Amino acid sequence: MKLPFFASFIVFVVWLTYELKKHQRINQKAKDSFWEIEAKANSTRRKSLEKLSYITIPFEHLPMDLLTEDTTIQDIHKTLDTLKTKQIVNLTGFTNTQLKLEYGAPNINLLTEYDQNYTSLARTLQTWADYLYKKEYIAEAKTVLEFAVSTKTDVSKTYKLLADIYFTEGNFQKIEELITVASTLNSAMKNSIVRTLKELYLFAG
Repeated sequence: MKLPFFASFIVFVVWLTYELKKHQRINQKAKDSFWEIEAKANSTRRKSLEKLSYITIPFEHLPMDLLTEDTTIQDIHKTLDTLKTKQIVNLTGFTNTQLKLEYGAPNINLLTEYDQNYTSLARTLQTWADYLYKKEYIAEAKTVLEFAVSTKTDVSKTYKLLADIYFTEGNFQKIEELITVASTLNSAMKNSIVRTLKELYLFAG
């Protein structure tokens, strides 16, 4: 009885050793490929940033004159006022390596700054919309959320709250449009957002 068990054990050890070595080879190949691409990215010369999709905050279309004495709103306005003097670009989903290859290694600090500005904008817009919605300024909250979506934000709460507003209005076509926008996002959150919106839209239908 011991011999078959021992033979099976030997086969298992041989198989396990083979699999471990195979995975080591695959991992090493992936590492070598990564460092090769990274080296190429680091040697890429500076390129023009003129074709980036810069975002301008449309203050004239946003509810800037609402609740101006409210301290929460004042903080939001201060953040937006600071951002209006900065370059804002949504670079969600792009790695530093990809950015260096596309725009040149010398631009990486600028690009990181632009993307950080966008992150600040997206979070601020969501905070603003949430607060307006809580205060029952639904139309104004919708305006803020629609601007956020137009920038291709991947903040899931933005899509969910806007879809809830559309659902309450009975505007199911707008929910379908949200799904279309969400399906084009360059973000790991894309599938989750689309799934949530489809569940709501199908229920609505």
